[in-house]
Amino acid sequence: MSNNMTESDKPQNTEKQTSDLMLTIDNGTQSVRALLFDLKGNLLARSRIELEAYFSKNPGWAEQNADYFWQMLGQCCQQLWQQNEVIENGYRDRVTAVTVTTQRGTVINLDKHGEALRPAILWLDQRLCQQNKAMPWYWRTAFSLIGQSKVIEYFRRKSQANWLEQHEPNVWGNTDKFLLLSGFLTYRLTGQFKDSIGSIVGYFPFDYKKQNWAKAWDWKWHALPVKRSMLPSLVKPGDVLGEITCDAATHTGIKVGTKLIASASDKACEVLGSGCIQPDTASLSYGTTATINTNNTKYVEPHSFIPPYPSAIPEQYSSEVMIYRGFWMVNWFKQEFGQNEVEKAQTLGVSAESLFDQLVAQVPPGSMGLMLQPYWSPGLKNLEAKGAIIGFGDVHTRAHIYRSILEGLAYALREGKENLEKRQKCKITKLMVSGGGSQSDAALQLTADIFNLPVHRPHTFEASGLGAAINVAVGLGYYDNYRQATSAMTRTEQTFTPNPANVKLYNQLYKQVYLKMYQQLKPIYQNIKKITGYPD
Repeated sequence: MSNNMTESDKPQNTEKQTSDLMLTIDNGTQSVRALLFDLKGNLLARSRIELEAYFSKNPGWAEQNADYFWQMLGQCCQQLWQQNEVIENGYRDRVTAVTVTTQRGTVINLDKHGEALRPAILWLDQRLCQQNKAMPWYWRTAFSLIGQSKVIEYFRRKSQANWLEQHEPNVWGNTDKFLLLSGFLTYRLTGQFKDSIGSIVGYFPFDYKKQNWAKAWDWKWHALPVKRSMLPSLVKPGDVLGEITCDAATHTGIKVGTKLIASASDKACEVLGSGCIQPDTASLSYGTTATINTNNTKYVEPHSFIPPYPSAIPEQYSSEVMIYRGFWMVNWFKQEFGQNEVEKAQTLGVSAESLFDQLVAQVPPGSMGLMLQPYWSPGLKNLEAKGAIIGFGDVHTRAHIYRSILEGLAYALREGKENLEKRQKCKITKLMVSGGGSQSDAALQLTADIFNLPVHRPHTFEASGLGAAINVAVGLGYYDNYRQATSAMTRTEQTFTPNPANVKLYNQLYKQVYLKMYQQLKPIYQNIKKITGYPD
């Protein structure tokens, strides 16, 4: 686990360093981007290809062909090199290293020849395996004593490895390597079965406290059919994963021998790229999954027995509260009810977000009593949860529904903030907001009002890509440490301050209505599950 960067790997010509560039490949859920950053954190060029996020053979499934990710990555990079600005400025020759950050929890089975055995199972997938074989009695007893039997069983039922062993035994039997998307793309770029510690998030035998694969005696090896030989070797963010091979160079246009530097998962990189390296500054992400994260040097569980994930900063932790399918709900609304704005934006040549902001502006704070609970997908601590909207009246329109979605997400994240403050014993005094939703001024203003805190928008929308570039900048020795690098490469573009009148209204709705919704509705959710069988 020691740093494998040698002196010869680090830039030697200090004059040339000012022109050196870093290539970040950000493979998210809805798109893949190839991003060129300089050492001041400026985004000099960007290529983006929208992805077919997944296909679904059965209700609740979410899969995508592994080679599809590889093909789209190659197209995206080649598209970048063809841009006039990139050609005229010789940007490709100035790239000193490349890094990859990806969506979390998407898994791929490879055979002994390195070929995918089946489509990747995405993190959005909701399938659950059947009852698993009993674990050893001593582990069952331990989980029962600490009141975590249901959580552990859900972990086992949610595990893609367990599902594959039960339902596709031939695939599982022929699986030589079981990788996350980050590890798969590392293999295709370098030929190495390696991955970053900062990318390991999912149903794996991983020790989140030690930030390494679990010891042989750990309960996770009993809970999952995964063998150690099926997993990649791990390196720290900032270390070298390998070098771009000839085949990968032909596919992507990246120069042969360019070093691939480990970064972290997209969420961890987003925290770093927003400049959130202290626990008093929270990174709030309005992405496909809405999250609130703080970076800690200590192991701080966001909920009891729910681990913090590896930070993009080596040997540190990202304590996270997530709302599954968070800003996905906004995209759902746009698709189902917002075609008018989408088409109008195309006609006017403006962003659809600007028109949706106008929709929000039509509705007063509080959405005239319409309250939304954003549990469109359950989490480990609310397995039976469903989404809910209450308070409907004949005054409400689709504009009220849209604003209530934004407010509901902010309420849920405020609840997460308050929980994090208790767990880490440190007040959060500053919010940095990134992700797709950060482009909306209306969303950021109501967030400031609901949290009663200043809300800051980073200077670049590509915060996860920038965080990955910071890993490269520190790993290659351009900066001595992460504090120095974030100071030089991150900054605030715009600040939204709370409106006192709105703060008062939102505080009452949050405390007197929102915080009571889940407990009041929980028995109803349980009955829905009993009657309909959903969620399974």
